[in-house]
Amino acid sequence: MKRQYWEEIAPNYNDEIFDVLQNDKQHLVKTAIEKFASPRKTVIDAGCAIGKWLPLLSPLFKQVYALDISAKNLKIAKKKNPELTNVEYIRADMSRKNHELPVCDLGICINAILTPSAKKRNRFFQSLASCIKQRGKLIMTVPSMESFMLTRTIQKQFRIDKKYFPVVTNSKQAIRQLKDLWWGVADIDDVPHKHFLKEEMEIILKQFGFVPEKFQKIEYDWSTEFYKPPAWLQQPGPWDWMIVAKRV
Repeated sequence: MKRQYWEEIAPNYNDEIFDVLQNDKQHLVKTAIEKFASPRKTVIDAGCAIGKWLPLLSPLFKQVYALDISAKNLKIAKKKNPELTNVEYIRADMSRKNHELPVCDLGICINAILTPSAKKRNRFFQSLASCIKQRGKLIMTVPSMESFMLTRTIQKQFRIDKKYFPVVTNSKQAIRQLKDLWWGVADIDDVPHKHFLKEEMEIILKQFGFVPEKFQKIEYDWSTEFYKPPAWLQQPGPWDWMIVAKRV
């Protein structure tokens, strides 16, 4: 997504954007962060948005860098967290070249790599690699393509929320959506979002100088996908991938 998209979303971020922190009922991301935390270490939150993770990060690390593409997001984050004196706010586009970034012991990146542009995604991963020390860690979450396909299969098979998933009759739109799916890009509220396969993430991380150490499913309730999920629909639920990787 372009910077303008995030600037427009910023005032209504809580209503518009899925909250991983709130919906991670098993606290998998929090637990992973705490495992690598130290008062001697530095951390960068790449794509921090309105700073939901900063109250967790600030007490655990010596220095926190909150980086986002949106100036409005950063302004909101700073206003919400005036007591966090070890947080430095940086406006930068991770999908662009030639910007200086701090080099940290740990990077976190929570559902921030969503752009449908493969070129911009590659630059984002390059930027992540450049701001994490050798042998440093990366904790990231990404939307799961496997979960998206499971959700759509169940929706079609059992006709759940049928009126909210209309059949696409516009041939140009249907062709565009099909081509996007080949790249792992699927529409969420009519906005194209990149989704990732587990094995795809393994390849990408290795390509940009990371060794994946752990993959976990952050499982959510079906109410995050459907307005009226049937009572019998329980496990398995939808999920995002959480990955812990080492910079090499």
